[in-house]
Amino acid sequence: MNDTRKIATPPVAHGRFGRGARAWLNRLAAHPGFQSFAARMPGLARKSRREGEEMFDLIAGFAKSQVLFALVDLGILDRLSHGPMVATEAAPDLSEKNARLVLDGGCALGLLRLGRGGRYALTTRGAALLGVPGLTSMIRHHAVMYRDMADPSALLRGETRPELARFWPYVFGAGAAEDPDTARTYSELMADTQRLVAEDTLRMVSFKEAQEVLDVGGGTGAFLAALGAKEAAPRLHLFDLPAVAPGAESRFRTAGLSERATITTGSFRDEALPTGADTLTLVRVLYDHSDETVRGLLQKAYDALPPGGRIIISEPMTGGTRPSVPGDIYFAFYTLCMETGRARSQAEIAQLVRMAGFGRVETPRPRRAFVTSVVTAIK
Repeated sequence: MNDTRKIATPPVAHGRFGRGARAWLNRLAAHPGFQSFAARMPGLARKSRREGEEMFDLIAGFAKSQVLFALVDLGILDRLSHGPMVATEAAPDLSEKNARLVLDGGCALGLLRLGRGGRYALTTRGAALLGVPGLTSMIRHHAVMYRDMADPSALLRGETRPELARFWPYVFGAGAAEDPDTARTYSELMADTQRLVAEDTLRMVSFKEAQEVLDVGGGTGAFLAALGAKEAAPRLHLFDLPAVAPGAESRFRTAGLSERATITTGSFRDEALPTGADTLTLVRVLYDHSDETVRGLLQKAYDALPPGGRIIISEPMTGGTRPSVPGDIYFAFYTLCMETGRARSQAEIAQLVRMAGFGRVETPRPRRAFVTSVVTAIK
């Protein structure tokens, strides 16, 4: 007898798909006999196969990320950017067997293709990966996060001391960022990956009416430099720790923005924010910090702005009631490993902004949620 006959008939749901019917469907989907039956039925086989492939993709996810890391760390993608190569040319440090192993993995990821004569080449996706500023640096940096998540259960129980918490002491306050090398490492990595964030932010929010923009926690000035290149009118004011000021000065000088730009050094955790700006930006700042620190910062932002002044918050956010892979997996666990902040949804940030006294809160639909989302408000 076919095992599927042992499954009870579904309960009747009146008016909507009831919880009883959903539970019955879940039990049916989990039944080995039904899975075998579905794989043979013409109308269900395609859906069954697709869901099986997607399930295996979840299982294989960790291996895919490590293959990507190897392709970057071994310099394979960089070498192939010069043209097609055989395996031993693309990965000279490896045996031919292992070189083919990782290169074929790159083909499976859609980053490489295998052509005639056993020569590997970059695909358009592989070339694009190399073209995104800071992306390969972030992939190399993931080695730290991989170690922190080696035992995710222990991490979630709070039984480990994540390495990322030691890698980014910059977020603990001015006292923890006295080492210029630490601050420089943090700021350079953030600046390298800032271009896409700035691009999306400037497309979602208009700065045409701004007279002076104060970028709090602006690092080496990557966002303000992008803003200055797009809009000629606003004065640019950066506020961050003393250790990152030389990098900002250099960036503004190179971009020809020195006459428009002001740099004020200090810690927003310990000091009031500069006044005089009618627009205040927080770009990839809040998710580095605890709710207590965020509430204090937003209150300082409110106090620093004039009536009618605008605050603009841009950073990766969770999906809220509709969890997403970028926000609720990648950035949520990244900030968990950092031990200081957390990824928040647009709705959560909007509520924090209202608690600080702001009104007319807007949460525009993100262009690319895996890059950044935005919340704006008016004092």
